[in-house]
Amino acid sequence: MTSSTVNVGIVGFGWMGQVHAKALTRVMQHYRDLGAVPRLVAVADPASDGRLDYARDVFGITSSTADWTELVARDDIDLVCVAGPNYTHRDVAVAAAKNGKHIWVEKPAGRNLAETVEIADAVAAAGVASAVGFNYRNAPAVELARKLVAEGRIGEVRHVRVQMLGDYCAHPDGALTWRFVRELAGSGVIGDLASHGLDLAQYVAGPIGAVLAEASTFISERPQAAAAASHFSRGGDGPRLPVENEDHVLALLRFTGGARGVLEASRASVGEQNSYAFEVHGSTGALAWDFRRTGELQVCLDQDYQGASWSTHRVGPSDGEAGAFQPDTAIPLSFDDLKVVEAKRLLTSIATGRPEGATIADMVSTARLVDATLRSDAEQRWVTL
Repeated sequence: MTSSTVNVGIVGFGWMGQVHAKALTRVMQHYRDLGAVPRLVAVADPASDGRLDYARDVFGITSSTADWTELVARDDIDLVCVAGPNYTHRDVAVAAAKNGKHIWVEKPAGRNLAETVEIADAVAAAGVASAVGFNYRNAPAVELARKLVAEGRIGEVRHVRVQMLGDYCAHPDGALTWRFVRELAGSGVIGDLASHGLDLAQYVAGPIGAVLAEASTFISERPQAAAAASHFSRGGDGPRLPVENEDHVLALLRFTGGARGVLEASRASVGEQNSYAFEVHGSTGALAWDFRRTGELQVCLDQDYQGASWSTHRVGPSDGEAGAFQPDTAIPLSFDDLKVVEAKRLLTSIATGRPEGATIADMVSTARLVDATLRSDAEQRWVTL
């Protein structure tokens, strides 16, 4: 296959921007015939903590700037990775699309539904490809769960449970970074983690049509952050400022196919680190997956209605994208591998002109659910989409 070069610029070179760079560096090692070969060209980030040196010394990105507008205006950039804080997503992505660049944007793709829709409209108007960072759906076990549900192997889907629990904001002295300020982040855990859970629920079990939610903020004040603090940082001895968005949410879900669901997401649960999981129960069987055992799918299939037992399907080369990474069963993919799959699907979209993987349209669908969840909490009622 004849391949074209896709020149990449990355806006925001913190942890997630670096994950994008690693994925784009590795993608050709796993997928040699994509029709599009990424080349890291430029990075934009105002930080002075050495991350631009890292971009140059490790990834060979020789061009850097503190001003993202310079990067998106460059004629030699084909793809822009939008990996900065939430308050940068809309402006960067819209400007990049208007300049004819393909977009790889991290969720939640803006601070609210209106900003997500602005990005989607700009992408559609420009006719460029897009990808959104819903990486958990790329796990081979998740792909298998979706396939089994679609094939009717668990019968009619009846009820779904999703959890997205973390402790990264559990410390009461955790610094008040941009993540806790509504003007900068938009929502809290609902946009951050619940959006992943809502996407997984819809990806595996089908569309959600209504939501009833209650949100809580457990730690109402936090100490000020240093200028370049991450959300794992501790605050100083200065004044404590109010937390403006939610730490936790519980939501009841109504799927359009008739199933019912429960979602719980938290960024402040002591003892929970990346505890992301779902269960799907049908009329004749059930499935369950836990990110912390990413290479396993728990299955309850082809048995009687009562006394049925669970077994473990260990992911092998025939499941999802696993064969592009490992030649044998029970060698699970990592978080970074899931981002390589994301990069592969975006590059395929660019090469073929046909969308593959999670796109901005999927993010709009989830952003509508995020908005409905926030409205349900504020108005204390079911919200129907």
